[in-house]
Amino acid sequence: MKRNYKISFKHAFTLGIAFAAVSCNTRYLKEGQMLYTGAEINIENDTISKSEKKDLKAGLEANLTPKPNSSFLGLRPKLFFYNIAKEPKKDKGFNYWLKYKMGEKPVLLGDVDREFNKDIIENYAENKGYFNAQATYDTVAKNKKAKVIYTVKPGARYLISDVKFQQDSTLVNREIQSLTGKTFLKKGQPFDLDVIKSERDRIDNGLKERGFYYFHPDNIIVQADSTVSKNHKVEMNVKLKDNTPELSTQQFSIDKVIVFPNYNIQDVKNGKYSVPMNADSLGKYAYNDIYVIDPQHKFKPRIFDRALYFKKGDLYNRTNHNLTLNRLISLGVFKFVKNEFIVSDSLQHKFDAYYLLTPRELQSLRLEALGRTNSANYAGSELNLNWTHRNFFRGAEQFKASVYGAFDVQIGGPENAKNIFRAGSNVQLSIPRIIAPFRFNSSSAFVPRTNITLGYEFQNRTEYYTLNNFSGSFGYVWKENARKEHDLKILDITYVSPANITPLYDSISRKSDAMRRVVERQLIFGPTYSYTYTNTMLSKPSTIYYKGTLDLAGNITGLVTGANVKKDKEKTIFGVPFSQYAKIENDFRFYHKFSEKTSLATRAIAGLAYPYGNSEHIPFSRQFFSGGSNSVRAFRARTLGPGSFDPRTIESGYYFDQSGDVKLELNAEYRANLYKFLNVAVFADAGNVWLVNEDPDRPGAKFSKEFLSEIAVGAGVGLRLDFSILILRLDLAMPLRVPYYERGDRWTFDKINFGDSGWRRDNLILNIAIGYPF
Repeated sequence: MKRNYKISFKHAFTLGIAFAAVSCNTRYLKEGQMLYTGAEINIENDTISKSEKKDLKAGLEANLTPKPNSSFLGLRPKLFFYNIAKEPKKDKGFNYWLKYKMGEKPVLLGDVDREFNKDIIENYAENKGYFNAQATYDTVAKNKKAKVIYTVKPGARYLISDVKFQQDSTLVNREIQSLTGKTFLKKGQPFDLDVIKSERDRIDNGLKERGFYYFHPDNIIVQADSTVSKNHKVEMNVKLKDNTPELSTQQFSIDKVIVFPNYNIQDVKNGKYSVPMNADSLGKYAYNDIYVIDPQHKFKPRIFDRALYFKKGDLYNRTNHNLTLNRLISLGVFKFVKNEFIVSDSLQHKFDAYYLLTPRELQSLRLEALGRTNSANYAGSELNLNWTHRNFFRGAEQFKASVYGAFDVQIGGPENAKNIFRAGSNVQLSIPRIIAPFRFNSSSAFVPRTNITLGYEFQNRTEYYTLNNFSGSFGYVWKENARKEHDLKILDITYVSPANITPLYDSISRKSDAMRRVVERQLIFGPTYSYTYTNTMLSKPSTIYYKGTLDLAGNITGLVTGANVKKDKEKTIFGVPFSQYAKIENDFRFYHKFSEKTSLATRAIAGLAYPYGNSEHIPFSRQFFSGGSNSVRAFRARTLGPGSFDPRTIESGYYFDQSGDVKLELNAEYRANLYKFLNVAVFADAGNVWLVNEDPDRPGAKFSKEFLSEIAVGAGVGLRLDFSILILRLDLAMPLRVPYYERGDRWTFDKINFGDSGWRRDNLILNIAIGYPF
């Protein structure tokens, strides 16, 4: 394989000049100024471990100020832009953008308060248990650049010898004593001010769960005594401050629960009602144990009875406090949710709980014009008209109705893929409770919902066929917490009926059973269930996402009717054979942040759909597909698979839509932010789809023990423009392994050509899409 690499002297000279210009920022400094290049911390101590030194050094570095100018590969391009730009006359224009947006003001040695940093180092070290820490500094300057070297002698680290919780006869102290078993202060652990603060917060949280609403972490003092031992030990004494307010030591319970579902501050000013309310005026608003101040009867009181966790006589606790606020917000009908506790009986330590709720606009009409792309490399436009009513039956039921029309054109795919026109309507009623013959109790901060949907779509694939698609579902959505979500559809129905099949498509479909099944009447019904777990909302370096889906179609009906298509016992409903299959799909993702600007994203997909009973094949709309902008990006959408089948052997170009019953896919992507909205990525994808049964029209399509040799592999680079409201993604990929090539020729490294103009590839795939692939 011939490779020719050429770099001209002119190019090398140009690169050298650019490197020198960006790196030589000191020539813009005035006489006597020095560019601050950062701080170096040296820790001199033989008595602490390497890990302790590492942690101490990292903590000290994070607290030093100021930070030097940012650098990239040893250069300071932002400083360079600042220096070359002229001082702008106005706060706008190119010079202003270059100097203050792209650029960065130089950080000089004169900006560094070395004595202040020395004090910061000693204080931080003391807070971490190095009570005898001492620091010195030295400045090293050369060629108008300077750095500061701090030398730290931390001494021995003090360890906790004993932890005592001071006892007395008060109620609040007894509750504190009951919380000591889970203390963060442990014998033998180092003294650490951050741990002490966490211990105070822990005690505060525990007391808040036991009725002490007015308690505060500052009411706790933790005293450290280092005089009890000469072996670098410290004794901890946890106690209540002497000046703690009496209100903080009292345990409160709920007296009355009062809800204002139409709260408006202007109405309060105008004297329509007042907070707190007179107890005598509440009687007419009573509903069970709560009072709903709603003279206009916009809301049914029972929705608050379900959403509120506090009842009369309950001991206050923070968990129910937060759960109630979150459930009121998750109803989706209130714009603002405010809560106040007002003491009603100071002798019995009771207060009233007020919920001041400002509703959103109950109805909205919205017209949307969208530009869209999908994984099948189609781009087009869509027009939506949506009407929403957020309180349809006065019980916070959300009713949504929409009509839409869309036109999609395939870009970069086969020439005769044909365009698609779609039009349709959907309605959904979402009820904020579980409607079922059994009682469903949820202690989640999220209100469970019963969802009912109906839909119709008219689909026309020009020159091929027209389909009518009817759908409906009834099911439930509920969350255990912010990380776990369940979506159970008791019944999910789809009916597909062909309205028109052109002679062209009819002649094409006669050559293939799979093509014919696309336009057959289909009746699919049964339950579906999906479980989602994610912690990606947490500020952790490593997070995961998982979604598992189970789809069971026609199972009970097939069992009752004894359907068996293989024994010529195909059963129909109103003359239409119903589909019977079981399908499972798993989508697992792992994300790791190396820094604020770099991260790794990976995904693994495994799915299986198995037809049986009344079906020999999975319906086309429920099969798996591979390739495209959100899949294996080195292959056009739906052109990959099944198995080692070569779609180029089919005379009809439309048959580029390939599907399968088994799917395996792996993706990995390294992401980096270059500048604000500009992001780049390097990625690799691998995967394919297979059939569970033989298909005479598609040899090599069945899943077998040879599946590993039929995995397609691709790699590439991407550019992502993050404009906040949308992310425009451009991914350039090339196949590295093609499963439908001859077995010994599937790896394609030897098909990369290098020449005088650099390398070129005959099969580069450009994917244009909105948003990240995963």
